[in-house]
Amino acid sequence: MRALVQPRFGDPSEVLSVQEVPDPEPGPGQALVRVLLSPIHNHDLWTVRGSYGFKPEMPARAGTELVGVVEALGEGVDGLTVGQRVATGGTFGAWAERVVAPAAGLTPVPDGISDEAAAQLVSMPFSAIALLDFLEVSEGDWIVQNAANGAVGRLVAQLAAARGVNVLGLVRRSDGVGELREQGIERVVATDDDGWRERVREIVGEAPVVAGVDSVGGTSAGDVVSLLAEDGVLVVFGAMASPTMEISSGDVIFKQVVIKGFWGSKVFPAMARDKRAALMGELVTGIASGTLTLPVEKVYGLDEIADAARASAAPGRRGKILLRP
Repeated sequence: MRALVQPRFGDPSEVLSVQEVPDPEPGPGQALVRVLLSPIHNHDLWTVRGSYGFKPEMPARAGTELVGVVEALGEGVDGLTVGQRVATGGTFGAWAERVVAPAAGLTPVPDGISDEAAAQLVSMPFSAIALLDFLEVSEGDWIVQNAANGAVGRLVAQLAAARGVNVLGLVRRSDGVGELREQGIERVVATDDDGWRERVREIVGEAPVVAGVDSVGGTSAGDVVSLLAEDGVLVVFGAMASPTMEISSGDVIFKQVVIKGFWGSKVFPAMARDKRAALMGELVTGIASGTLTLPVEKVYGLDEIADAARASAAPGRRGKILLRP
């Protein structure tokens, strides 16, 4: 079968190529899945570069999330059937024609959800809802997040609205405000505008901002912290611009700000099974009803991975880049 393989760490547009690899066979407790679509996530590209927390041995496959169809079941697998459509967000090597995955980690996809949405069902949406849950905010609270026009930022805004939580979004480009408005996401401020802090106060008023999410790093992390109320919490989710956060010590000291990290690989395994099921049910309901949207920018073939990787990193992208084997 065909799969994307990298011989070394490096630029995804340079080191990934399509190669012929042996067809996988499911073992006990596993399922063989024919891949329909697989998204490109930032953490996938960071893994290819060798800059993520998970570093595979070389040569390595790539990609982690997919929607596909079950083609065969290993010994002892219950609850799945051949021909069933499933999604998974933790199957390394997803950028291929077929994968073998633990059956327990596969999520059946309801008929009302498209392949394009199902391909994105687990990683980003579940990260977003788990992140919102991690913030421990209540109806009526205010939170602030940068990278508001990123995949997780858009999802957090939509999920929070459904829960009655107010979200102030920060973007680095003025164009981002209009892009989010087209998706029905308001209360967004562009920090490239000199008067952005005044605009924040017009939106939030005197309400305390109890929590913030930083996905950018650098001075953007400091912008988020500067807006937090006393005893506010900053959750660090990513580092799109810089691995170093530039935060005022005065904000941390005098406002008693607490800073915590969020990594799905640590948070998800520690989550109770009933909690995971409840959050996933909330996601499926939101996607099926249309209140939660998962837009797609473009679909590429595996042999177009160089163009796809560049497109995924391009500014102004309004949806996910997907790969179709």
